[in-house]
Amino acid sequence: MLLSGTHVMEGSGKMVVTAVGVNSQTGIIFTLLGGSEDDDDDEDEKKKEKEEKKKQRKSKKQDGSLENRKKAKAHDGAAMEMQPLNSDEGADAEEKKKANLPKKEKSVLQGKLTKLAVQIGKAGLVMSAITVIILVVLFAVDTFWIQNLTWVKECTPIYIQFFVKFFIIGVTVLVVAVPEGLPLAVTISLAYSVKKMMKDNNLVRHLDACETMGNATAICSDKTGTLTMNRMTVVQAYIAEKHYKKVPEPESIPSNSLDFLILGIAVNCAYTTKIMSPEKEGGLPRQVGNKTECALLGFCNDLKRDYQAIRNEIPEEKLYKVYTFNSVRKSMSTVLKMADGSYRMFSKGASEILLKKCYKILTANGEPKVFRPRDRDDMVKKVIEPMASEGLRTICLGYRDFPAGEGEPDWDNENDILSGLTCICVVGIEDPVRPEVPDAIKKCQRAGITVRMVTGDNINTARAIATKCGILLPGDDFICLEGKEFNRRIRNEKGEIEQERIDKIWPKLRVLARSSPTDKHTLVKGIIDSTVAEQRQVVAVTGDGTNDGPALKKADVGFAMGIAGTDVAKEASDIILTDDNFSSIVKAVIISKFLQFQLTVNVVAVIVAFTGACITQDSPLKAVQMLWVNLIMDTFASLALATEPPTESLLLRKPYGRNKPLISRTMMKNILGHGVYQLIIIFTLLFAGEQLFDIDSGRNAPLNAPPSEHYTIVFNTFVMMQLFNEINARKIHGERNVFEGIFNNLIFCSIVFGTFVIQIVIVQFGGKPFSCVALSIDQWLWCTFLGFGSLLWGQVISTIPTSRLKFLKTAGHGTQKEEIPDEELEELEDMDEIDHAEREASQRPDPLVPRPKPYPDSDPGGESIPQLHLPL
Repeated sequence: MLLSGTHVMEGSGKMVVTAVGVNSQTGIIFTLLGGSEDDDDDEDEKKKEKEEKKKQRKSKKQDGSLENRKKAKAHDGAAMEMQPLNSDEGADAEEKKKANLPKKEKSVLQGKLTKLAVQIGKAGLVMSAITVIILVVLFAVDTFWIQNLTWVKECTPIYIQFFVKFFIIGVTVLVVAVPEGLPLAVTISLAYSVKKMMKDNNLVRHLDACETMGNATAICSDKTGTLTMNRMTVVQAYIAEKHYKKVPEPESIPSNSLDFLILGIAVNCAYTTKIMSPEKEGGLPRQVGNKTECALLGFCNDLKRDYQAIRNEIPEEKLYKVYTFNSVRKSMSTVLKMADGSYRMFSKGASEILLKKCYKILTANGEPKVFRPRDRDDMVKKVIEPMASEGLRTICLGYRDFPAGEGEPDWDNENDILSGLTCICVVGIEDPVRPEVPDAIKKCQRAGITVRMVTGDNINTARAIATKCGILLPGDDFICLEGKEFNRRIRNEKGEIEQERIDKIWPKLRVLARSSPTDKHTLVKGIIDSTVAEQRQVVAVTGDGTNDGPALKKADVGFAMGIAGTDVAKEASDIILTDDNFSSIVKAVIISKFLQFQLTVNVVAVIVAFTGACITQDSPLKAVQMLWVNLIMDTFASLALATEPPTESLLLRKPYGRNKPLISRTMMKNILGHGVYQLIIIFTLLFAGEQLFDIDSGRNAPLNAPPSEHYTIVFNTFVMMQLFNEINARKIHGERNVFEGIFNNLIFCSIVFGTFVIQIVIVQFGGKPFSCVALSIDQWLWCTFLGFGSLLWGQVISTIPTSRLKFLKTAGHGTQKEEIPDEELEELEDMDEIDHAEREASQRPDPLVPRPKPYPDSDPGGESIPQLHLPL
């Protein structure tokens, strides 16, 4: 029996499918669960449903168990697995389940934003309460004390109108203060970036992975297929005591050796691996199945021999025994039973492992001769190391005969079987580096992201490829380790892994070769848990094979390969690279500048409403106008700023740590700076506008007075300043040119233009509902000019160095337990390096809190991860 939801980790075979869809076990369970959700019409139906369900379940259980008992007398456990719904889960358990669902863990960015939004909301509430209280008190004092009026019954409705007006003003202040656009901006920018990333061949499975990817500080990449093209070809061979630097002519090889070689390759490669004719005329032949085996089959074709003819002659059923490849054996063997009753076994595998099992080698005339350890060392030095240093993967092919006279060998004793081989040849297989990878790696390194390569290849091959990619640069003092050596260094005498030991290694480690899945997982976990660096490392892992599953799960962001990746890897990952290309990883970058804009508007609007209300007993910005401002600054602006396309220059800045505050001191400077400018303009207009424009004052107007030109100008100027400040907010690290690339974002342009048009309509034709009066051309030009002033003022602000403004505090920290002390943050902020790095960059959200991992982590004893996971 195969259990659904499990993965086949190795081996090959055929299976019979007996039921699909609703007839399968999962289907039965879902039919039982599904009923309870559809019929929510009324209680009676529910009760009937439940009773029927119980009956159904009982009968099903009996049927299920009867059938299964017959099927599985031997397999008790299997019978338990196969019965539909053994526990009393079903309609009645459904409600409980819903209640007990774990809360979805917030990503770090969402955590910071929620915290910030709550703080701002509280501040707004306090401000609005104070506004209402002051207005009411002022009114009461003025009316009943200074003017010495008494409360008359006839006047009650008028007084109530006043109080209602004050209350509306208070509510308006509150509405403006609460930044309801924040969650929207985050969702929009993430959703938008997911779409953008799809164009860049990144399929995002978890939204918050985008946000994290923008902050990766380390990438552990698989070699095969990610950094390289995963198109293997045999380019060198050592056969018949001669090292050929390119594929030899078939005539130069003794026919005996050639026959062994072709037969060995044809039967000892999975029969599902084939070389097909190219899809397009003149294209490369298509490689189907295991790429290393494809290279060997391609080698057969290069030697002008047809492997398919041999496979037709010896179909898969005739293979006597197959030892499939796995990460422990690092070799694969196939046994054939010969006509005379003897057995012949063909083996292929990693050359340094298989050569140790060889005691003979085929000579130049095709005869076997003794192969001593010292011959082997000689061969490693003269053949294998030179091949590996050119970045070739070396594979050894060998065979062994078991004579008929000795009886049948004990096939289960692998060590005995896989020894005494005769070496046929050693081939060097090349997997060329993808042309765009070196450039992508350079970009990562510039952005302060360390790229490490973790591979199963031998150390020389790995080192050669790493050098070609630019992971290792000549003259660097970085280290390359093999899995064994890595394990020896990180474990103490008892064989337990120690974090301090890992911390000594990982900062310098660039290549981990001959590594097992557990090593990869250990390395990722070690880097994530490390406390050596000043900020917690955010690790991205790329992988395609089943063996990468655990590491992909453990990482903050897992990239799986869409084409070559196995399902196990895809399940464990957060983002799938649909073109399997490393350079797509570089594009997974994201921004959020909305905050700065939003907070400037909030500060100004709240202060204007508050002071205006306290001094003139009437808010200069009316409720409807405030709501319009709120609409512009929240919804539209979050759309406009969240859809800004990322620029390449983002890659020049260092990644943000998890504890980096949302609002840096530069942003704080911008918010306060623009706030000051806007307040000065608004208050000047409010208290001296009537003289400047030579119009009637709108202050102290009676209760139901018609709208005044004066207050219309104040409102209009305020909106103009927001529009121009929106352009300022596109750059938040003090860059000079705020217009750079503005036309690449159509959404932004159309929103700014659209808001401007609507504003004209509101002012000219809004009338009483919007408390507006139509303005003259002169007045419009003045309003627009004062708004444009924000852009000029923005240049003044960016001239002031942030480092001078010690009094500015950062805000919007993450809700982590390990908060960085303020002094350290100050120091970090003042470091010149960070300033430069941030100069050309844009605010980018922060890495996600690692989700709970369904994979059991490998245990400290280093046993490999249990490989079957059965989600029922």
